[in-house]
Amino acid sequence: MDEIDVHLGRKLRRRRKLMGLTQQELAGACGVRFQQIQKYECAANRMSAARLWQLAAVLHAPVSYFYEGLSEAQRLAREASEEVDLFARKETHELIRAYYALSELPRKRLLELAKAMNDEAEG
Repeated sequence: MDEIDVHLGRKLRRRRKLMGLTQQELAGACGVRFQQIQKYECAANRMSAARLWQLAAVLHAPVSYFYEGLSEAQRLAREASEEVDLFARKETHELIRAYYALSELPRKRLLELAKAMNDEAEG
């Protein structure tokens, strides 16, 4: 998996979500199956220049949008090649939803518990 493909996939996912589109909707607009969009987003498949152009048009973004921050992304990837994009994980989204479903006091307690457990693990 190439750093550039990972970066492009992340930018694609962010823009799609920002536009409020599902993978299925984006795929339909591009004439591909939603599995292809999944593969682009997780960098399992590379996007051709023509496909990137098409995705940019559908997502109302310049092609350059997908390359913004690439040099920074490459630097970060070299520094932490094993680091996972936590915000792209389904588990993270579920945790955030569950957290905000709590009332204020349990939320504060849960946050303090998590901090204490982290301090203990690091100590």
